[in-house]
Amino acid sequence: MRDNTGIKLFALNSNPKLSKKIAEGLGVEICATTVHHFSDGEIQINIDQSVRGCDVFVIQSISDPVNENFMELMIMIDALRRASAGTINCVIPYYGYARADRKTRSREPITAKLIANFLTMAGADRIITLDLHAGQLQGFFNIPMDHLVAIYDQVKYIKQQKLDQNVVVVAPDHSSVKLARNLAELLKAPIAIVDKRDKNRINLADTGVIGDVAGRRCIVYDDLIDTGSKMVDAAAVLKNAGASEIYGLATHPILSGDASKELQDSALKKVIVTDTIQIPEEKQFDKLETVSVASIFADAISLIYHNQSVDALFNKDDSI
Repeated sequence: MRDNTGIKLFALNSNPKLSKKIAEGLGVEICATTVHHFSDGEIQINIDQSVRGCDVFVIQSISDPVNENFMELMIMIDALRRASAGTINCVIPYYGYARADRKTRSREPITAKLIANFLTMAGADRIITLDLHAGQLQGFFNIPMDHLVAIYDQVKYIKQQKLDQNVVVVAPDHSSVKLARNLAELLKAPIAIVDKRDKNRINLADTGVIGDVAGRRCIVYDDLIDTGSKMVDAAAVLKNAGASEIYGLATHPILSGDASKELQDSALKKVIVTDTIQIPEEKQFDKLETVSVASIFADAISLIYHNQSVDALFNKDDSI
């Protein structure tokens, strides 16, 4: 067990439950911070103890409310820099704006790069995040970036629940095939693809499945669930193709709009997500299961603090 007592761990408002679990995993206390929101939306942050020369880790997801949480993080970085922190390490379980990673039409911003620029200019020395929507976002940073993955903990959960028998991993559309293949390799399972070719809602009559799912347990795998439409539509197609059970698996539960209701009313038996985003009570639903990624972040923070390689976090095939 590494001695982590020198770590200065701070948690902002986006995900206090995950922050508490990470602190417990590290065996440290969350440092005191006062975050005040004025009536006009302005944010004031006071760091309530000295951080001079310390290695500081700040936990904050850029999740709903996205811009408010992002500004909290930016202001915190500035406060730490002005307080002479030794290093400022941003732990961002969910990196918002990650889907805006390229220009798809004229006169369109690449907002994911803009966010990277802001974090760097504010004074961040390192970024630690999980399951980016597109891996190339790592190249948007000119500072160290640790891109962690949840897949090993997700596979561990699947095996613990005995969902890996007679299973097929399903990509909900063609853009998710690489993710599905990665999970299928760890589960030693075949893959299938829902033949969805645009962003519109599917028509069961003319949407098929590439692969054999009849009589099989299906796990629909994606990096995030936003409106839930892709997952719900995939489940409907799979049920129509004769799948015996259908599960939804994703890392980031954004759950915008009526996503919770749609998922609850869908053909999915369970929807399994992680706790990178704290799900408010009004968005909870009976089919929802949560796998914690606190241990992934705690291990990464400890290894980085002790100047050790995080490579061990990506080579877990024999331990799951």
